[in-house]
Formats: sequence, structure tokens, C-alpha cells
Amino acid sequence: MFKLNEIKELIKLVDETSVHELELESEGARLSIRKPGKTEVVSVQAAPQFVQAPAAQPAPQYVQAPADNAQAPAAGQAAAPDAASSLHKIVSPMVGTFYKASSPDAAPFVSVGDRVDEKTTVCIIEAMKLMNELEAEVKGTIVEILAENGQLVEFGQPLFLVKSE
Repeated sequence: MFKLNEIKELIKLVDETSVHELELESEGARLSIRKPGKTEVVSVQAAPQFVQAPAAQPAPQYVQAPADNAQAPAAGQAAAPDAASSLHKIVSPMVGTFYKASSPDAAPFVSVGDRVDEKTTVCIIEAMKLMNELEAEVKGTIVEILAENGQLVEFGQPLFLVKSE
């Protein structure tokens, strides 16, 4: 179960950063902190249950462009998502700092073109002074590294693209 002082620290961390959402799971309890606008929504519950807070902001308004201008970019944009959709995304399981290597002078865990399997360590995510190794969880080849060394990453943010075997 989460302690009150830990929850307060996490709320402060979320409030002081550009992170808008934080989800953690520990000992059968799940903590979810979301920041719609300037306020935080905190919910703690048992792991099997999940209640999503309603959105506090109105849906964005969209203006449709003239048909002749909209068709050319849409065709070019449609091809890129198809190619990317066949790739597996390794995403951050938490909010933290992304590190490519175990120390500043060490070689990176993986580089573009490297083959990985399910147990290959691809990076470290530092969260609350804890170093968490992230494994590939898929067999394939690293196609792209989407995060920079030392960058703050958010929960669910894609970090690597892997061409699965």
C-alpha cells in the first residue's frame, strides 16, 4: 500500500514537471495521478479494479480544410503510419529519466541495428533514485531510439521501435 508521504511526493513531482499522468502499481494497489490543467486527480485502489476520472477539459474543436488541400498531405501521411504500425514499440513503464547506458562512460545497452531478444536490457529508467532496467520483451532488431540520454520520459512514452521477428 502507498504511504501518504509517498503520495504527496509523487503529486509534487508531477506538479513540478511537464508530466500529465503517473500510474504506479505496488503490492496489489494501484496509484493513478492525472493533471488536467492545474489540478491533480489522485485515486488509489486494489489492482483488479480501475476507475478512470472524467476529463476536465472540453473536447478540442476541429476545422475542416478544403478538400483539394487536404488530400495531398493525407496521402503522404498515410504511408508513414502503416510502416510504423508494423514495428513493436517499447514504452516506458513509468515516469523517470532515460539512460542508454549503465554509467556515463559505459557503452549503450543497444544501438540502432542491434538484435535483441525478450530478456535483453535496452535502457535504464531512473525513478525516485531507483535504477529500473527495461527489457525488450520482444525478439527483433532495434530500428529507432526515440529518447535522448538523460531525457525525462513519461509513462507509456515510446522509447524504441523494434522490427519483430
